[in-house]
Amino acid sequence: MHARVTQFEIDTLRISLAEAVEVFKERVLPRLRAQPECEGVMALTTPEGKGLLLSFWETAEAADAAIKTGFYDEQAGEFTTFLRQPPGREHYEVALQEMNSAFKSAAARSPGNGQ
Repeated sequence: MHARVTQFEIDTLRISLAEAVEVFKERVLPRLRAQPECEGVMALTTPEGKGLLLSFWETAEAADAAIKTGFYDEQAGEFTTFLRQPPGREHYEVALQEMNSAFKSAAARSPGNGQ
């Protein structure tokens, strides 16, 4: 699995963080779901408007295709007037992923958990 990390900063004088998230959910998320091999997305934000958007892809080629086809730039364009500066972008290979039930099950088996 591969991840693209987009760093952004919303200009909260122009739009609230909650409104920016709603714009993403309404305009970008449906298009992202339709991308081949896109496995999901996670947005991390601060009250000041800083954030990270992580999108997860089955392969590096799928993540790169979203760049080469112009899909990424088109979606980032939805936020041009809301951002303090152009977003940053990096690509990573996911070396470890553990969430939800797998994470909790591992915690129960870990030494030092008080049991």
